[in-house]
Amino acid sequence: MIEGDNEQIPGGSEPAWTDDSGELTGDVKEWQLRLYVAGETARSTAALANLRRICEEHLAGKYSIDVVDLLVRPQLAKGEQIVAIPTLVRRLPEPVRKIIGDLSDRDRVLIGLDLRPKD
Repeated sequence: MIEGDNEQIPGGSEPAWTDDSGELTGDVKEWQLRLYVAGETARSTAALANLRRICEEHLAGKYSIDVVDLLVRPQLAKGEQIVAIPTLVRRLPEPVRKIIGDLSDRDRVLIGLDLRPKD
């Protein structure tokens, strides 16, 4: 369920980053992801479910998801330059990356998050 305000979904705090093999390495303690949605629509719900599934498979226990409902906090869209929803923002590890859509194309999401090397 998508909360009206921000929803924190903890995933753990071990070091996280990926090398070419997909193994987690590096100095980042946790991947910080923020999902911007507008209410509890089918696309928003699908995006959150897809994101949770991908994170559990590839970042198990090493991520947090902050869900921001722009119907409740519309001012946050301008600060992050959100132009479409749902939008996923990877805040850490840097650089910041954005992915627009319901995150159903798993391969594109993995590449967009740098969880899988480009072939």
